[in-house]
Amino acid sequence: MITSLRIENFALIDQTNIQFSKGFTVITGETGSGKSILLNALNLILGERANFSVIGDRKDKSIVEAHIEIADFGLSAFFEREELDYFDTCIVRREISKQGRSRAFINDTPVQLSTLKELSSQLIHIHSQYNTLELKDLNHQLNILDSLAGNKSLADRFKSDFSAYVREKRELKNLQSQLAELASTADYNQFQLNELLELNLDNIDFEKIQSDLKAAENSEELQACYAELSEGLNDDDGIIERLERIKNHLSRFVSVDERLAELNDRVNSCLIELKDVAIEAEDKQEGMEIDPEQLEELSEKMNAFNRVLYKHNVQTQAELIDLRNELDSGAANSEELELKVKNLSERLAKDQKELEKRADELHQKRVKAAPQIEKQLQSALNELKLVDTELKFKITRSEELNETGASRIEMLFSPNKGIEPVPIHRAASGGELSRVMLALQSLMASKTKLQTVLFDEIDTGVSGDVAQKVGNTLEKMGQGMQVIAITHLPQVAAKGKQHFRVSKSTQAGKTQSQVVELLDSERVEEVARLMSGDTINEAALENARALMS
Repeated sequence: MITSLRIENFALIDQTNIQFSKGFTVITGETGSGKSILLNALNLILGERANFSVIGDRKDKSIVEAHIEIADFGLSAFFEREELDYFDTCIVRREISKQGRSRAFINDTPVQLSTLKELSSQLIHIHSQYNTLELKDLNHQLNILDSLAGNKSLADRFKSDFSAYVREKRELKNLQSQLAELASTADYNQFQLNELLELNLDNIDFEKIQSDLKAAENSEELQACYAELSEGLNDDDGIIERLERIKNHLSRFVSVDERLAELNDRVNSCLIELKDVAIEAEDKQEGMEIDPEQLEELSEKMNAFNRVLYKHNVQTQAELIDLRNELDSGAANSEELELKVKNLSERLAKDQKELEKRADELHQKRVKAAPQIEKQLQSALNELKLVDTELKFKITRSEELNETGASRIEMLFSPNKGIEPVPIHRAASGGELSRVMLALQSLMASKTKLQTVLFDEIDTGVSGDVAQKVGNTLEKMGQGMQVIAITHLPQVAAKGKQHFRVSKSTQAGKTQSQVVELLDSERVEEVARLMSGDTINEAALENARALMS
């Protein structure tokens, strides 16, 4: 339960600290006095989006802080998972600034808004007129039935698993699309890969082939060059013969002049090198003869190589090898993708059968629980003076699975005996919808573990004896949980164990809202005001005392 709520610099409230008690608490005040401010402040605690226009002008930020008793609610695992300090009294705080920043804290530790929302939603529920409109939504009706039937955990698990199934279906569709795209280009890619494989790029050096071809094309000129080189070195009066004579002449005087000995060594080195050049020139000249068939084969290989280079707009053999590897990898990826599609398809088929089985089980539980829930609801509606009404759940089996299973539900309502029930949004008035929602909330409060429920004008559209019944129901709910109701009706306000009044005043040209807890005598006056307006007479006070007693 909420033990205290501190609001600072929020809309018309400068600062207030509200101490709540157990049981049924009522909040009253004139229209426009600021009751909705309390509702908006609690919405911040619930992790809702911040409206930065509510920040007051006294400071640059607004603060809303709630102290909530959470003992016996089994939340230790949540605090451990989120690495938060656990205390039986949890402090939840929101701060919003004029710079557009919003911060959330649990026990003074900063947390993500989603974390705050996950915690607060397990502790506090706010029912507003918007929630009454939700009653017309079929999915909301199904959620109500599951909550009352004790199917909530089963339904939540099914929703989670179905979402995973849908994600896998999207993944399969994406993989199939990729596979189809690969298949559309597979033949062409394979042709290109085969073309590259035929070049035998890893074992043939096309740069050498190119060099050999150039040599073959100029073989006559090259032979002449080698012949001229060989003859020039080896002729009778060639370079080698002449150097031999010079060397022999020098060798006779090397012992006389050291410098001459050095030159003689250098001449000898030249002779050795030139003789080696002459031998290699002779060998090259003899090896220049090329087989025409071999020449044609080399030419064909080089033409094929150049053709592929041009085709793929690359310059080197290394680039072709990279391209071949890429195409080869693409073929392997296609095979891997086919295997993934096959495995995922099989898994989805298995998951679908399992989901269908669980959806059928959930559907049967809903059908079985509906009559007993209808009976309980009818009893609750009778207490709210809807004796002649009829509320039924029409449950049918849908053809396709969805996140709620395979059940389609319609809440049917008949306002009077003898009238066939029709969908509730077509038959129920605003006051009837409010009472139906209160009956549902009363039942759900007995079946779910909520600490605090706040009703924002749940009594809209009712008066007189019906309002008295609404007050009785809220008071009864307050015996097992904390119930807070914002109301305009004296019959409801009179039933509160605790009573706050919201008022608005102007001081020094500034309008402010105040929240004040009323004493017993003040409560009598407030209930009397709700009955008779600003002019409170003794009769109104007596009626107020009678209501409160």
